Amino acid sequence: MKITNAKVIVCSPGRNFVTLKIETDDGIYGIGDATVNGRELAVASYLQDHLVPCLIGRDASQIEDIWQYFYKGAYWRRGPITMAAIAAVDVALWDIKAKAANMPLYQLLGGASRTHMLAYTHANGETIEETVDKVAAFKEEGWKAIRVQSAVPGLPVTYGVEKVGSLAQAEDKPRETLWDTPTYLRFLPKLLDHLRDRFGYDLHLLHDVHHRLTPQEAAALAKEVERHRLFWLEDAVPAENQESFRLIRQHSTTPLALGEVFNSIHDCRQLIQEQLIDYIRTTPLHAGGITHVRRIADLAGLYHIRTACHGAADMSPITMGAALHFDRWVPNFGIQEYAFHPDEAKNVFPHEWHLKDGQLYSGEKPGHGVDIDEKAAEKYPYRRAYLDVARLSDGTMWSW
Repeated sequence: MKITNAKVIVCSPGRNFVTLKIETDDGIYGIGDATVNGRELAVASYLQDHLVPCLIGRDASQIEDIWQYFYKGAYWRRGPITMAAIAAVDVALWDIKAKAANMPLYQLLGGASRTHMLAYTHANGETIEETVDKVAAFKEEGWKAIRVQSAVPGLPVTYGVEKVGSLAQAEDKPRETLWDTPTYLRFLPKLLDHLRDRFGYDLHLLHDVHHRLTPQEAAALAKEVERHRLFWLEDAVPAENQESFRLIRQHSTTPLALGEVFNSIHDCRQLIQEQLIDYIRTTPLHAGGITHVRRIADLAGLYHIRTACHGAADMSPITMGAALHFDRWVPNFGIQEYAFHPDEAKNVFPHEWHLKDGQLYSGEKPGHGVDIDEKAAEKYPYRRAYLDVARLSDGTMWSW
């Protein structure tokens, strides 16, 4: 199967997405997601100007060689733009290969390890009471795992509570928000107290710190919330320094999750080998495609660490489709994040994967089961949008 054409499609059905479509002389095509939220045009250019010219004429079945060609051949390895571009190529090629074999992707990866995937979604409230009510509503729908975030009193904007980086907030510059660590550390245990009092301990609760604490602060928080028996505490400190998690581990048994911003196995190698986390959250999109996340998962499995692919709505339904086939196969699966896509995105990206009673199902169509309606995509041109940034009250830049 020779690659005859490859094109980059940038559209904005509710939010911006970058899609790569690879076509072959056998009439089979595959699609991959290359979206890097807030930097979409950078990865689109990387694909269009640097990778696509090197794809034409290559054998689409040579997935491993093409992956190595783009990774090792670039010399400037890793990084979010490079690895997202490689991921789009890789996922599109796996889609083609599975279609050619007339198999759903999980079968080509080695077959199913499970029938469906435990998922979690987000309950975000402006007050504790609103968060509790949203958890109750999700629980009634059948969800067994829910991430909980609530507005921190005194802060005008709190991560997770208000939609950020959305097109409704598209501006010339990122919005600046305010952060106060002591207030947050006093507030979070109160939120969790209310949730456990209302729902007991049968419901899985998760919480995302979003990289805002120092190791000492994170260790204290993880120790304090042990009584709440969280499914996990996510992104407790900035991810660049893997050694930071040693201090947290020394003080607490609260399960830890990390990795949505990781791009390669080297970003998490120490965390895995020293068993400093419990869940690795890399995605096929941001970590180089199916080819590379399989290697990360295999390493993690040796150390009793489970997968938990990032599933935010700023990744297109293509990535969710690829992730669910990966989840269906991977033996050390833990959980899958699910954030609802805008209706416009669902129309542009028709897909077979589906949600039922808080569980996700990959589907059985050949490939990863997601397509793109290019005519529909044309109705939604790109619109610049940013994620927020954060400052402390004295003006110091902080991790958002």
